[in-house]
Amino acid sequence: MTRAFRRRATHSAKQTCYFDRRDLLKRHDYEVDIWGRLRRATEAARADLLFAEETRKAVITTLVGEVASAYFNLIELDLELEIAERTLATRQESLRLIRVRQQGGVATMLDVRQAEQLVYGASQTIPDIERLIEQTENQISLLMGRNPGEVARGRGLTEQEQPPSVPPGLPSSLLERRPDIRAAEQNLMAATAIIGVAKAAYFPRISLTGFAGFQSSQLSNIFTDRGNYWTFAPRVAQPIFTAGRIKSNVRLTETQQQLALAQYEQAIRTGFREVSDALVGYRKVKEIRAQQEPLVTTLKDRSRLAYMRYRGGVDTLLNALDADRDLFVAEVSLARTRRDELLALVQLYKALGGGWQQ
Repeated sequence: MTRAFRRRATHSAKQTCYFDRRDLLKRHDYEVDIWGRLRRATEAARADLLFAEETRKAVITTLVGEVASAYFNLIELDLELEIAERTLATRQESLRLIRVRQQGGVATMLDVRQAEQLVYGASQTIPDIERLIEQTENQISLLMGRNPGEVARGRGLTEQEQPPSVPPGLPSSLLERRPDIRAAEQNLMAATAIIGVAKAAYFPRISLTGFAGFQSSQLSNIFTDRGNYWTFAPRVAQPIFTAGRIKSNVRLTETQQQLALAQYEQAIRTGFREVSDALVGYRKVKEIRAQQEPLVTTLKDRSRLAYMRYRGGVDTLLNALDADRDLFVAEVSLARTRRDELLALVQLYKALGGGWQQ
């Protein structure tokens, strides 16, 4: 009874092993890639993966540029606030002196009202700049994935290092690093590979399906294993009448490839245009700043001399007030030009796909 039980148990174990192997093999189909369908599909999948990776890099480059631009806007607003507060203090002092002169009969009430106008103008500018500062800080916090709040400052706008000069003879190959161009290239490669997959549908698909059975005389020498054998039999999936569906699918993939090609060419043209715009902007903004700096120096001296002449009774207050307004506008304009110069550098960095270093 024990021997019979052992025989039954051994036979049951063999049957279990046999059915486990058979089920395992039935779950796996092995296709012979005669027409290159799987190879082209693999190429398309790899290109799709690289497309996603380059798209991620493009997002990172854009994010870096946005954060840098917002920070330069922020420190420019800090400088505008400093100019407005300094101008307000100067105008308040001038108003005090004019009131004293008016009480002494030297100045008129018109002089007082004109001085008050400048004080109120400077006063209403300050809260507007403070509003923009807080909104810009919130923008930077959002880009950095933080809650709204203050942003730590480094060097001020006038303390920033002089932007480096763009070296001559930049090779156009630098644009090959642009993530958007590389993403468009990978998208084109994927679309091209998909055409091969679609065309392979014209041909039969030959798969090798694994199965097991009892040994036969024809296969007695193949994959034998103690009276049992393992073999692989081909299975052919022949294309049948599909009312032109395969042909239409090929045409669709070819159209998609043409679209991907057009997008790739457009990405290259866009890259060259953005580089050209950035280089022109960077060069011209530097020239504008070079002219504005001596202008501000001149207007400072003009304002000082105009107030001296007014206090000495040689000139009218109107000329002094005009010089004060012109100085304020020129100082703010110079601050914005300095910011634009840094922003132009950021745009050039983005246009070249990460600067001009090789």
